[in-house]
Amino acid sequence: MARGELGTSGLRLEREGPIAWVTIDRPEARNAFTPAMYYGIKKAVRMVNADDELAALIITGTDDVFAPGGDLGGRSRDDEDPIPSDMGQDVLPFLAIRDSRAPVIAAVNGICQAGGLLVAMLADICVASDRATFRVPELLRGIPDATYAAVLPAHVGVAVARDLLLSARRFDAHEAQRLGVISRVVPHDELRAAALQAAHEVLQTAPDARVHVKRMLNERYGSIDYQTMFWALEHAEEPREGMRAFMEKRPPAWVPPDL
Repeated sequence: MARGELGTSGLRLEREGPIAWVTIDRPEARNAFTPAMYYGIKKAVRMVNADDELAALIITGTDDVFAPGGDLGGRSRDDEDPIPSDMGQDVLPFLAIRDSRAPVIAAVNGICQAGGLLVAMLADICVASDRATFRVPELLRGIPDATYAAVLPAHVGVAVARDLLLSARRFDAHEAQRLGVISRVVPHDELRAAALQAAHEVLQTAPDARVHVKRMLNERYGSIDYQTMFWALEHAEEPREGMRAFMEKRPPAWVPPDL
């Protein structure tokens, strides 16, 4: 498959009238994001905002996976546009989704965790299949994730954010809705129609007024400490050990041996 408009064949872009669909489609790696795929999501948001014929973006996945986050093996694809190694946080799509003037809807069809869950949470509306499952696994890999530290407490409160971040436990779609991680859960077979309905609903609202309301809502997230996060990813030992342990299918060294 050609890499197309988004710079990678791990993402499929389709147009349905005024709605753009981006499908995360990398089955050989269970939809794990490469840097080019993260950046491709960001490109899609920018494209929809710049195209007068497009009014909204819906992001979804394939089969039983929405997105599990970044590819911990560091694997890229031969058919991807190269991403400069010094881009840092600029490769990430999360703030572009949060600040998008055009509505962004997440249609979560299955496994959704790490960067995939951030895409879902920062979309204007997240519609999840009743088969979807969720997890915030970054601390299992030694990553002090700055986006979650800012976003999750704003959605669910500090006590629940501590629970989900520090335990890294899995939770299902109905618990995610009850906690306020996401807003809508529908039967799996109705997901596509429900995502389109959500987009149509948001598009009934006045765009300039909507932008101001979104700005005021987004102020609740506070600042995002990417400096600490990216320093740790480059220099700290824990993320390296977390990645090694994941690849070697063993507990990381910080887990007590008799646990």
